[in-house]
Amino acid sequence: MGNHGEKERGNVVIRAILLGLISIVCVNGTNINYKEALTKSLIFLEAQRSGKLPPNNRVPWRGDSALDDGKLANVDLAGGYYDAGDNVKYGLPMAFTITTLAWSTIYYDKELRASGELENARAAIRWGTDYFLKCASRKNRLYVQVGDPHLDHKCWARPENMQTARTVLQISDKDPGTEIAAETAAALAASSIVFRRIDHKYSRRLLNKAKLLFKLAKSHKGSYDGACPFYCSCSGYNDELLWAATWLYKATRKQVYLSYLKFEAISGYVAEFSWDLKYAGGMIHLRDGANTQYVTATAFLFSAYADILQKYNQKIFCGSKQFDSTHLMAFAKKQIDYILGHNPQGRSYMVGFGPNPPKQAHHRGASVPMSEANEPLSCPLSFVKWFNKNQPNANELTGAIVGGPDRQDNFQDFRWTSVYTEPCTYINSIAVGILAKLAATA
Repeated sequence: MGNHGEKERGNVVIRAILLGLISIVCVNGTNINYKEALTKSLIFLEAQRSGKLPPNNRVPWRGDSALDDGKLANVDLAGGYYDAGDNVKYGLPMAFTITTLAWSTIYYDKELRASGELENARAAIRWGTDYFLKCASRKNRLYVQVGDPHLDHKCWARPENMQTARTVLQISDKDPGTEIAAETAAALAASSIVFRRIDHKYSRRLLNKAKLLFKLAKSHKGSYDGACPFYCSCSGYNDELLWAATWLYKATRKQVYLSYLKFEAISGYVAEFSWDLKYAGGMIHLRDGANTQYVTATAFLFSAYADILQKYNQKIFCGSKQFDSTHLMAFAKKQIDYILGHNPQGRSYMVGFGPNPPKQAHHRGASVPMSEANEPLSCPLSFVKWFNKNQPNANELTGAIVGGPDRQDNFQDFRWTSVYTEPCTYINSIAVGILAKLAATA
């Protein structure tokens, strides 16, 4: 991590948001099995895999899917992840998923090892980076999306049996997409650190590709809107450029990336850390629809910053009040505990875990019974047969953290109320680190 000065520069924005958001929180003792939650969180990521599944697949109702992805562009794009409950592969949230999972793995390596989940975390990262290497196989070009979301959303089909068009979108030096090029660079740079000591050749390959994508991102600037209205980057691309430069500096220690951060960094703070915005840490309820992503992101940032404060025996001040590492960690723990069952509803928001967990996650594969999986598919009838039925999913989407309750703690566990029940990979990926830490200290 370098010297103390570098740590302070690297965390100045996080410090700003902490000053604005921290309140003293007293957390009662809990009996939550964090190790189980960690294991299941990673199993959910396996349920989101696209392509040819490995022999050690831990999700029995999932099979090979989308093996011909990229064929329309004469390139192999099999692999990667479906981001949520549909069957489209979006490059921006997928890259953020891998960046945050790599961050969790780097920061809590010892805790993941102690839990027995380190290899599973590495495998989850590699499933993404292998795909990104395919996406970036051609010079000054990055394939950023597979599947037509409009057509996909007209058919409730499991990925193994989908028949909708697998259209391919790309960015290049002629058609820029700075956000997604920079986020993919960040993912590859962070992942190169994960694999540095165990597969040096692969690590170098990831890092070299990250450098090229960062160069593409900052040399050919322009926002990518091909994923709208599903993933519109409202924050612009400067945060992704800073994010990528940060990870490239951590991976290379080259002054050029640190200099970029010094000259391009934006002063002030914001109250969000998400797939779209990387300046700082998130509010506990920012907006309805996958709001738990802000909860897990905030919990991780508070946990990581608590470690820094503890290491250097530092405190932070907000007006006349001061906070040490224990306050930050208590706050982080409370957010995770809320997701896992300690909340006004007395229910868990992780599928297959804790009290009264969600039964109707908004997810195609989970909702289609295996006994009907190979029946002839009619897209209009698919909603009648599998989407609109008020009954538990046929297959448990183990470990999925769903969108969660609204501001009044109301939660509707129906497949069709996607703002409450849809899971996303990037909710779980950043939860991995804080769950590993809690498992180690429980």
